[in-house]
Amino acid sequence: MKILVVDDHPLVREGLRQALKGLDRQLTVLEASTCGRAFELADLHPDIDVVLLDYQLPDLNGLTGLEMLARRHPELPVVMLSGSLDPELEQRLRARGAAGYLSKSCSSQEMLQVLRLVLSGGDAAPELTLAQGETPVSELEGQAAARLTHRQEEVLAMLLAGCTNKTISRELFISDETTRNHVSAILKFFGVQSRTQAVLAASRLGYSASSPSPPP
Repeated sequence: MKILVVDDHPLVREGLRQALKGLDRQLTVLEASTCGRAFELADLHPDIDVVLLDYQLPDLNGLTGLEMLARRHPELPVVMLSGSLDPELEQRLRARGAAGYLSKSCSSQEMLQVLRLVLSGGDAAPELTLAQGETPVSELEGQAAARLTHRQEEVLAMLLAGCTNKTISRELFISDETTRNHVSAILKFFGVQSRTQAVLAASRLGYSASSPSPPP
């Protein structure tokens, strides 16, 4: 796996490089401090899997950089990084083709979950942050007092692992419709609108792909 990190702050790039190790032991992280250098690396490394692109860069803003990357490498998913959660900016970036939008204040676990969903392919949910309508932790904890069914916990584990609905259906030997019903029940359980929001909400409560049951 190969990821390109584009940010003009060396400490931010270092922190991201360390956090990204949670994705793959064989991960290669390429670094650029400007959009110009990012374009060069993208041309030199056609096997890049995803780009993490800061919105504020010294040579171009992230919106322009995103558009230029999309024209030069339309198949390359780009996840935008911003210093704050801005729903309006998120909508503009997604309209221009961003595969995701993350605040630099998010946890490394949240970042990895979003990247796994983006890397899983086109079935990733459109809402890639909890920027709008975020459910408070206290409310999530109250919802977690109830329990998902055993099958729903299995589906949640696979969502946390970044699996698509099609993969879940195949691995659990259930129909696509049954998978969709289980995913809908999980969204309702966490009080969210998309599978990505459910993954982030579950992560905030301590759920993981290896332990999809409510933490003690």
